[in-house]
Amino acid sequence: MNKSLFIIPFYNEEKRIPRDEFMQSFSNFKEVDFLLVNDGSSDKTQSILNDFSNKFTNVKTLELTKNKGKAEAIRNGILNSQNLNYNYFGYLDADLSTPISEIIKLLEFSKRNSELKIVMGARIKLLGNNVIRSTKRHYLGRIFATIISKIILKTPVYDTQCGAKIIKSDIALFLFEKEFQTRWLFDVEMLLRLKQFGNLEVLVVEIPLATWIEKGDTKIKLKEILSFPLQLIQIYFQKHS
Repeated sequence: MNKSLFIIPFYNEEKRIPRDEFMQSFSNFKEVDFLLVNDGSSDKTQSILNDFSNKFTNVKTLELTKNKGKAEAIRNGILNSQNLNYNYFGYLDADLSTPISEIIKLLEFSKRNSELKIVMGARIKLLGNNVIRSTKRHYLGRIFATIISKIILKTPVYDTQCGAKIIKSDIALFLFEKEFQTRWLFDVEMLLRLKQFGNLEVLVVEIPLATWIEKGDTKIKLKEILSFPLQLIQIYFQKHS
């Protein structure tokens, strides 16, 4: 039987956690385990996560004493679960901009295509899809995606920064063994690490999400967005060192 774990990082989400949506998903998708990682929150986030884990047997929590960023929260979640015999790891954002039902679709696709190491969601506005994203963030995203695709990865990737991904466990431990250099662009670093094993166009696929709704109030501050070019340069030289 294939076992799957979805890791969701939280940082000071007390007032933003969509509790009803989480509880419905925990109940509907009992075949999946959930690890809720508190990334050093200073509010009552941990209390809410504890309430979830007390109510649902497929929900566990991991509390980090210090805020380390999304990359380290997910990395710690995977490393703390490496001996629990999971076949697939997934991660998504705490605001559920990607509904859990959508990442379940990515998981099922991964199971049907065993040669794939990573299945990534992609936020593509198509007829019939419900993808809602601010114009500014969309165009900023396209600029960075083009740089990442053409210069860093040299692979036609549309949306490295979508927060919904499925990773096979046989590669996940290698990808997350070492710390990442960047807090918000770790997905790019992860794909660079995967390139050691072959062509990304063979190992990775992007699936357009049917639903993705921007929840506003992003956790990424303006100064961090402005640091993205520097982080891309850092990744570029890391690649060529």
